[in-house]
Amino acid sequence: MLHLEAVFFKVLSEEMKKTLFDKVWDSHVVKHVEDGPDVLFIDRHLVHEVTSPVAFLGIKNRGISVLYPERTFATADHNTPTINQHLPVQDPLSANQLKALEENSKKYGISHWGLGHQKNGIVHVVGPEYGITQPGATIVCGDSHTSTHGAFGAIAFGIGTSEVEMVLASQCIMQPKPKKMRINVNGKLNFGVSPKDVALYIISRLTTSGATGYFVEYSGDVFRDMSMEGRMTVCNLSIEMGARGGMIAPDEKTFEYVKGREFTPKGAAWDKAMTYWKTLFTDKDAEFDKEIYFDASDIEPMITYGTNPGMGIGISKSIPKAEQVEGGVSTYKKSLGYMAFNEGEDMIGKPIDFVFIGSCTNGRIEDFRAFTSIIKGRKKAANVTAWLVPGSHQVEAAIKAEGLLDIIHEAGFELREPGCSACLAMNDDKVPAGKLAVSTSNRNFEGRQGPGSRTLLASPLVAAAAAVTGKVTDPRELMKEFA
Repeated sequence: MLHLEAVFFKVLSEEMKKTLFDKVWDSHVVKHVEDGPDVLFIDRHLVHEVTSPVAFLGIKNRGISVLYPERTFATADHNTPTINQHLPVQDPLSANQLKALEENSKKYGISHWGLGHQKNGIVHVVGPEYGITQPGATIVCGDSHTSTHGAFGAIAFGIGTSEVEMVLASQCIMQPKPKKMRINVNGKLNFGVSPKDVALYIISRLTTSGATGYFVEYSGDVFRDMSMEGRMTVCNLSIEMGARGGMIAPDEKTFEYVKGREFTPKGAAWDKAMTYWKTLFTDKDAEFDKEIYFDASDIEPMITYGTNPGMGIGISKSIPKAEQVEGGVSTYKKSLGYMAFNEGEDMIGKPIDFVFIGSCTNGRIEDFRAFTSIIKGRKKAANVTAWLVPGSHQVEAAIKAEGLLDIIHEAGFELREPGCSACLAMNDDKVPAGKLAVSTSNRNFEGRQGPGSRTLLASPLVAAAAAVTGKVTDPRELMKEFA
């Protein structure tokens, strides 16, 4: 009998050893389909104007409604202009999509933050700002960079239009459970290295397909030391290495960030939520399908040189030879041909034409603090066109309240209005063909920022250094503390 009890408790303890991902996923499974996907309940559904019109049309044609409108939040961001937002949108397609979002939100009783609304902004910026994003939640959106919200210990991932319709109709989604990967980065980051650099470094090491089929948990000293905004940047870029999403266990920084925001629990409900949230960590000895380790001291400010986010190097390095990289030689050379670069060239010193700071990756107040720390007391390079686009009106207000707008104007820059802007060029902010842009966004695919445009992904510090020098520059050279 004692032996059987010992076996029972051993099995029970083994069952209790779960990863953070397992804890959140398993608690949301409504039904498991044998040899198939899980039916997963979704706590928060974020929608925008691009992927939602057809989904809303689908539920209309089926004669059904949105099951839980209070769990759905709509904001306009992809197609919105970043100047003169008080005027009618000129592009007919953009105008129609924005109007459709407004009308559908009104019809189905969904919160809608359109142009002119004080809460309007990029969907993955305003979600955390207003406490829609919470630890332990499941969050989906018809946008690949929904992984951003994983910074709070949530399971967050992008979905397609048909899946948007499924969630609107049932508040559930059918998904196969991904494998689990943990990426550990330990040690202390070097001076001038930002969360964006950490993410680009990981992607450069894993490649754009290195995490395909996995949901990633980020762990280690570096992520514990990061601010919430830095964690959002890292989780945002999880999708760029093929992952289904990324997440970081919530801690006191998380709870402090979330507390008191509009949509977070209050009073006794907060205490109850905290009791649950404090259980959201990976148990000791819980198993991952794959575990990877990096040393923080190996990371320097990063920059991409090719046409996918995995083609990145430390800014002091030269472009690799074809035989040094994975993949086909012809594909590699085609990428360099598009960028008008050659193997073995240095990135430092390359003249640039555009600088973009913004997007759901780097459009938060910390990003503008970093940018202004470099441009303060300097002037915008004459050959550079710069688009400085806050991720939301909250960010815009903070820029003004902290005196950063004065620094921006004194250096010869202008601040635009919130939106996705040049991240994906679905609005008027398009980099012209052949022009080279240093961008704090998330993708550098051919034509991503405009037909024929060329993109170098980088941190706000690297972008700022380029903006005032007119060329790719190591930001550490412009930082007073650099020795």
